[in-house]
Amino acid sequence: MTRRDFSERDIHLALDGELPDEDRSDFEAWLESTPEMKARSLRFEADRLRLRAAFAGVLEERVPDRLAMRTAGETSSPIARALRWRFAAAAALFLALGAGGGYIAGIRGVGLEALAEDELAEEAIAAHTIYAAEQRHAVEVGADDKDHLLAWLSKRVGVTLIAPDLQAEGFHLVGGRLLPAGQKTAGLLLYEDAKGNRISIYVTAEGEEKAKGIYQLETGGASAVYWLDEGWGCAVVGTLPQDQLLDVGKKAYRQLLAGAGMV
Repeated sequence: MTRRDFSERDIHLALDGELPDEDRSDFEAWLESTPEMKARSLRFEADRLRLRAAFAGVLEERVPDRLAMRTAGETSSPIARALRWRFAAAAALFLALGAGGGYIAGIRGVGLEALAEDELAEEAIAAHTIYAAEQRHAVEVGADDKDHLLAWLSKRVGVTLIAPDLQAEGFHLVGGRLLPAGQKTAGLLLYEDAKGNRISIYVTAEGEEKAKGIYQLETGGASAVYWLDEGWGCAVVGTLPQDQLLDVGKKAYRQLLAGAGMV
């Protein structure tokens, strides 16, 4: 049987549990072979979780009397009103989750706009999840051609990149690759220690907003230590204990800034 073509619509069907069972294995194989779509799927899932958390209490709220819906001659009981309110809330949530494209983008202005640092961290975690697990195709350019790698990424990303020296922390450079980042591009540098643990450094040109912190998806997995500053967006991602990841991240970020002459 020939595998059918998949699209972004199928990502939404899968997230909603509506993808036919017979298509599931082919869909998963398609995601694995299409890194951009897998990263998009991870991003949509993260947005979905944020929305579910934001609306979590709505279905349990008492129906406001002013919103009670009655037909002529109907005496609306509290139970009936509650059911109608909950159905309406569920419908609103369904529309928000199924709007397509970017879940958060469709409801800006109601207090749920995605923060720039959240977007940066989620994109970095999605990229790390995809490529850190790869053995043969984790990077486009290996560490043996580091000068070319850094010159290429610097030109395409729009910031001067160096490869931080993390040998004292036990990590050596594996290589890197270029990634899409919305309307821009991002550079990914991948590192590995003697035990096979991998961390990645995700860098993109951002605006003037300043932020820093540690971010982890509600589904668990890798964490991101991120910074937004000086026109840079940088996230160091891995599954290390957070104290260790924060220490490695700080050392990497200081070297990146020093390499670009920003310290």
